[in-house]
Amino acid sequence: MEDNRIIKVFMDEETRPFAEFSPPVKFILDTTKIPDGKHQLKIVAKSSGGLEGVKTIPFEVRNGPAISVVGLKRNEIVEDQIPITINAYGSEGNDVFVVKGSETPKGIPAWVWALVIAFVGFALFYIIMYWSPEFYKSFV
Repeated sequence: MEDNRIIKVFMDEETRPFAEFSPPVKFILDTTKIPDGKHQLKIVAKSSGGLEGVKTIPFEVRNGPAISVVGLKRNEIVEDQIPITINAYGSEGNDVFVVKGSETPKGIPAWVWALVIAFVGFALFYIIMYWSPEFYKSFV
């Protein structure tokens, strides 16, 4: 009996497969040869009986530096002048660590401010309620 099983792998909307295998198969997808952005991998498998199955897997390639933007969100409505901070950092394997530009500056979250205010408020309450000389008498 002849084995007619075959797997064809397509990238995006290409009509010609970039790879054909007989199952089972393991292969390495080299994303350095694919431009950054959204793509899809389409896998067409044919069984020995001639039936086809199709699976499409969307994915996003980001080999370039990660870009972080503070001050403008996706689909945000803006007016007047807005300050924007942009940072780009990659994952190149260097022996030298560059401190400047390694982190994107962000504001302190509101929950941290609420926690600090609650702590300071409790400390003031404690000092006001229990700051009297009779609580601090010496036993000697």
